[in-house]
Amino acid sequence: MDTFLLLLPDFSLILLGALLRRYGGFGDSFWPGLEKLVYFVLFPALLFSALARARIDFDTTLPLFLAGLIVMGSGFALGLAARPFAGLTSMAFASRVQCAFRFNTYIGMAVAGKVHGVEGIATMGVLCGTMVPFANVMAVSLMARHGQGGVFRELAKNPLILATLAGLAFNLAGGALAVPAQSFLTRLADASIALGLLAVGAALRWGQAGGRWAGSAWIMTVKLLCLPTLVWFVAPWLGLSGVARDVAVIFAALPSASSAYILAMRMGGDGPGVAWLISATTLLAVPTLTFWLGLLRG
Repeated sequence: MDTFLLLLPDFSLILLGALLRRYGGFGDSFWPGLEKLVYFVLFPALLFSALARARIDFDTTLPLFLAGLIVMGSGFALGLAARPFAGLTSMAFASRVQCAFRFNTYIGMAVAGKVHGVEGIATMGVLCGTMVPFANVMAVSLMARHGQGGVFRELAKNPLILATLAGLAFNLAGGALAVPAQSFLTRLADASIALGLLAVGAALRWGQAGGRWAGSAWIMTVKLLCLPTLVWFVAPWLGLSGVARDVAVIFAALPSASSAYILAMRMGGDGPGVAWLISATTLLAVPTLTFWLGLLRG
């Protein structure tokens, strides 16, 4: 019960975002602008601020990176295993497989910060920042009908990657934030979590799942149960403990990211089916994340 109460404020913000989108009267043009503000300004400020001040332990960073790769690779492989019983065209199925390994950074940062404060945010920031390129390349490789050059240009301009690299470089160079700069970034960072979670809620879409239920159920099971179970058992073997272990498990248990829908629509995939999976994994993450955090705190 205590773990559920820990997550309740964050998932209440997601619910509020969904209600405001439907009943708030803000207009459809408001929410894309909010998401752009969070993605390009507020979240990069949060990442840079956390990483610039964090104590970076490279003995932990490498195992954490390996844990992230195991999560991504396993999600990719297990997601592909649903092909025989998905009941979808090749392109529609390729669109949905990304929901088995893509992760919602907004929820990840919120939960890690709630559990371990600034250190949790910094650790999750490093993990998400290093996994974003792999997530994008794997997702695009499934659906690509054109060359990869555009993908790498997008990665080079990704604000989360740039903020992660800038924060790490500033930290390793021994930089210290001036008090006014630190206060400025803190105010932006404080706004990022709440507005990011509202944007997650506003992006939820319900409609027809499409295909066979077995395929959708398998992808959701992989994302919310199989991957965190794998990390739970692999973490000791990798030497992960404490904050790093907790963050790795939380990362593996995150629901699918809304960016999967954007990519599916951009590349002519099954946008509605992907939107349904994102919404379903976000809703189901309430009990599953509660379960995993209960194990971590037990």
